[in-house]
Amino acid sequence: MPLAETGRRMIIISNEADIRIGDSSKCAVAIGKFDGIHRGHEKLIRTLHKYREKGYKTAVFTFDIKPDCFLNNRESKVLTTVDEKRLIFSDLNIDYLIEFPFYEKTACISAESFLEDILMERLNCRAVVCGPDLSFGYKGRGNVDLIRSYAGSCGIIADVVEKVMYEGEPVSSSRIRDHIVKGEIEKANEMLLRPYMFYGTVVHGRKLGRTIGMPTVNLLPKPEKLMPKNGVYYSRVRHMGMEYRSITNIGSKPTIVKNGSKDEEVMGVETYIYNFNEEIYGDDLLVSLYHYVRGEKDFGSVESLKEHMGRDIRQGEEWHRQHI
Repeated sequence: MPLAETGRRMIIISNEADIRIGDSSKCAVAIGKFDGIHRGHEKLIRTLHKYREKGYKTAVFTFDIKPDCFLNNRESKVLTTVDEKRLIFSDLNIDYLIEFPFYEKTACISAESFLEDILMERLNCRAVVCGPDLSFGYKGRGNVDLIRSYAGSCGIIADVVEKVMYEGEPVSSSRIRDHIVKGEIEKANEMLLRPYMFYGTVVHGRKLGRTIGMPTVNLLPKPEKLMPKNGVYYSRVRHMGMEYRSITNIGSKPTIVKNGSKDEEVMGVETYIYNFNEEIYGDDLLVSLYHYVRGEKDFGSVESLKEHMGRDIRQGEEWHRQHI
């Protein structure tokens, strides 16, 4: 990760509207949704780091929107869950990650109060790093011009970072979203800071893969997570600091057992890790997708499934040797 710095601990402030960082140092703050942390966001973070060289603390200010808001609208589902954001930002040399709760009361905070009370008073913010289309406060009425209007009296500046372009258009979460749902994972990954990922805890399945000599590991994505096009993907996994080549199936998984009880048909992420036989149930796992192979198939029998899985694995090993 290009911005990573080992040995630095990021402080997470969450579930708290009355936020304070408890540090008298001046702070530079990047504000945004940061969904699908992409090359444009990376440019913001690089600009933020320039302020650390001047003695500022650095903070990413994002919004904690409850998962219930996403459950029934695919267009509103997130590219990056809260846990995934924390994982990424922890590698990006940030002092504070602020997950500001977003609900009726906080949504009604005026732009002026947001700037004066939250940013300048509580965070001691003296530089806002943002894109040209920044909006904040009630009905998004706060913008770059409002920040600049405070520059003379309060000494706060708006450091506006121009958008990053890809194939002639600005990199954006909406563009990434469109590619993800079509299974165009390489296109999405070109814009993302990290390949499209699933981060979570390994759960039990029916262990069918183990009975045919091809054990797999299962993740249950958060309900708010945007699922890519169903099918088979070449992937990599990270477990306990180690990375492994793998092949992943995305789709409806009636074989996954939820909470150790009855079967329930849910969207799942099932991954075969090449030459890996460790028991890792209950461990955290990161699965990153790299290449869409084919759609889901009903093979009709266990023998047919075994034959096709073997073929997928052989082809996947060859693809990984040539690419990653």
